[in-house]
Amino acid sequence: MDDRRRVPVPTPSGWTIESTRGFGPFVTRIRYRLADGTIRVWRSRDHRKGLDRPGVPRRTWWIAVLFCIGSTCFTVGPLPAYESWVGTRWVGLTFFVGSIFFTSASYLCFVEASNAPDAVVDDPQRRHRGPFRLISWRPHSIDWWSTGVQLVGTVYFNVMTFLAMYDGWDTAQANRLVWRPDTIGSICFLVASYLAWAEVCHSAGRLRLRDVSWWIVVLNLLGSVFFGVSAVGAYTLGSGELVNEWLDNAGTVAGGVCFFVAAAMLIPEARSKGAPA
Repeated sequence: MDDRRRVPVPTPSGWTIESTRGFGPFVTRIRYRLADGTIRVWRSRDHRKGLDRPGVPRRTWWIAVLFCIGSTCFTVGPLPAYESWVGTRWVGLTFFVGSIFFTSASYLCFVEASNAPDAVVDDPQRRHRGPFRLISWRPHSIDWWSTGVQLVGTVYFNVMTFLAMYDGWDTAQANRLVWRPDTIGSICFLVASYLAWAEVCHSAGRLRLRDVSWWIVVLNLLGSVFFGVSAVGAYTLGSGELVNEWLDNAGTVAGGVCFFVAAAMLIPEARSKGAPA
């Protein structure tokens, strides 16, 4: 065991930690040996989301639905056919509504991380019994950082999409009030998505093609990259034109598709990993 890392859950009585894995200072996987010699493995994502228990948690359904709706808004909004049908102002409103759904889903993810059980599932005497928490301080858990940074990013998208509905900004104002929050939000998404990927990989990164959780975080990471590409194309030049409007729209559409598929896969993930205790 790496003594420089702090294990995020207490070790049950009679259990011995054989090894830990993780990314940086974070432990995301613990291999236990029980008193009878059997081996148990704890994983932070499974622990947080209840993937080591049967059934699909209600919160997972809500997170999936909210992310799917938000992703649909960001996928449809940039399409020329949609703008021709509803007009520019409705396109702006579509983006803003989508950002609200993103924020709602991200906050539920943060609440999920804030209320992660304070002991391994196999030790019912040490499970979390405290009050439901809307926010918490868990700096030693990678999922807390991932969901928290993602939540901050969605708030920046709220600001960006709201201010973008006004078309009277000059070039300097557009870059400061619209493009800058867009860029900061995209950076937050990149950081959060990478931390989520590292959590599933239990390292800086690796291939796990047979793991549905790996595909979910990879798609989210790819979607964040596309949103970052979109932000690059959205910078307003002195002439009042964007650096690359096609890049802006294509990046947003591609990112929305990736986020939608990743959100939809949350339900199969819970069903495939849930097992009788």
